[in-house]
This record gives sequence, structure tokens and C-alpha cells, in this order.
Amino acid sequence: MTSFPYEVVDVFTSARFGGNPLAVITDARGLNAEVMQRIAVEFGYSETTFVLPPDDARHTARVRIFTPTAELPFAGHPNVGTAFALARVQSAFGRSVGDEMWFEEQAGLVHVTVLRRNGAVNGAAIRAPRALEIGQEVPVELAAACASLSAADIAVSKHPPLVLSVGLPFVFAELADRAALARARPNRDRFLEADAAVPPHNGAFSLFLYVPVPGHPPHYSARMFAPLDNVQEDPATGSAAAALAAYLASRRPESEGEVELVFEQGVDMGRPSQLNLRVRRQAGAAAEVIVSGDCVPVMRGELFA
Repeated sequence: MTSFPYEVVDVFTSARFGGNPLAVITDARGLNAEVMQRIAVEFGYSETTFVLPPDDARHTARVRIFTPTAELPFAGHPNVGTAFALARVQSAFGRSVGDEMWFEEQAGLVHVTVLRRNGAVNGAAIRAPRALEIGQEVPVELAAACASLSAADIAVSKHPPLVLSVGLPFVFAELADRAALARARPNRDRFLEADAAVPPHNGAFSLFLYVPVPGHPPHYSARMFAPLDNVQEDPATGSAAAALAAYLASRRPESEGEVELVFEQGVDMGRPSQLNLRVRRQAGAAAEVIVSGDCVPVMRGELFA
């Protein structure tokens, strides 16, 4: 029997037992994909990451990300949490890690910067690995039904429900008000219907709902449902927030400069999270998207496989 070290951290929060929990297997050498998937089921979090030696020695690590049902090419909070965990243990595969890390992932190379407060590691910032991709529109009635809402609860003045991605696709819909967001509940049968209607993509049909709320820089309250991945609701979804931030920034009238946005997620499920987004615009497009947030350690130990 072989043991493997792990860290559990809460991501996109400065308060323990808030944010999005993540299990990080800091040395996953010897584990195959089948066992990784079973370990992800055992932990039961939205995602679990497995850290492996990089293919290119210039990079920090190769990182594999698993939900309870499948492997993902990229995700936000797993990258933030993995960098935080490695920075705390200060090394990976016998090499010290600094405040700049490079993770090899299916979606591409992910650049991560460790954040410090008063000299101590407190979080991380990641750069989205791909440019914004805008996919198909989704019928308003179908998007609403997936969230147990009516079509009138969907706001379409800015955009219809549609697929966006910077490495992992989601369906995005703006809601009419915060009350509608609070009422939303995932309807698995309608998710199955929607999954069949949307062309194949990486991952099952996932729905990100949001509504503007008062705040400066611009604030948004959000929820994300992915019942087909056995994630009824995700407390914080960095890859989705990055895609939406890129899209919203690209629709602003100015063609250059930086745009900052804040997403509050997980409030309705008792795990409040804050995701800070910064989008650099160039020639009217989102040239770079940075997602950052705080993390806190929760537990560490070893698992046997």
C-alpha cells in the first residue's frame, strides 16, 4: 500500500469553511486516471487536483483536475488552490517553488502568481489559458427551466443565454433581479435536455447565473449549477467568472485599458466566496484575464491507494 500526501484548502475566501473546498494531491506519481477519478469521488468536492512532474523542466508541475465524474482541461479554483498549497509546502518534486508558477494542463499552460500579505502566502492569481470563445445561444425558456425559473426571470437586454469559454465552457444567463437568483434551483431533467441540445463540448452542460449588485468596482452576485457533474451548486467558479468577465469587458465602449470586476458566489449555499477579476483590453478585445482570490488551509494528511 502506497501513501500520497494531500492538502485541503478553501479557495476564494479568507474565512475557513467558506469559499470552495479543494483537495490537492501534492505528489500524485504512481496514480493512474482511474484511481484519480475514484479519489475525486471519495473527497466529493467540486474538484480535486493531482500534481505530477512537468513534461518541460522549465515549468513547475503538470496538474490534472477531476470532478466527481470527469477530468477537466482547466478550472479556476483548482489552479488558485493548488498554487496556494504548493507555496505553503514550498517545494514540488525536490525543487523549491517561487511566487511564479507554470502549470501544464490539457487546456494549455497556466501562469500562476502567488499572493502574499505581510509576507505570508494568502492566495493566488491565475491567467486564463485561452482567449475568449463565444459559442451558441441557448433558448431562454430552456435556460430558465434548468434553474426552475420562468423565462421572465432571464434578462436579455444585454445578451441572451449563451456559451462562453476561456478554457472550459459554461452557459451564462443574466437574471432580472437578486430575488430570482435566490429562487434558482437546478432541475436535472432539464439539464439532461439542455445537454443533448448543445453541441458536444468539454464537460457536461453547466449553468452560470448572475445579476449586477451595488459595488465599486462593478460587482455581480452569481451561482453555478452542474448537476450532471454531480455538483448541484459550486461555491466559486473561477473559469466561469473569467469567461464572463472577458465577455462583459469586451462589450464596453473603450477599446484599451484594464477593467476590474468582482464576483460574489456561494452566498445562497452558505459558503460565501469572492473572486476578483482583471481584464486587459487591447484593440477592443479581452487580451488577458486574471482571476485572483484568497485561500485558507483546512487540513492535511495522507491517503492510501
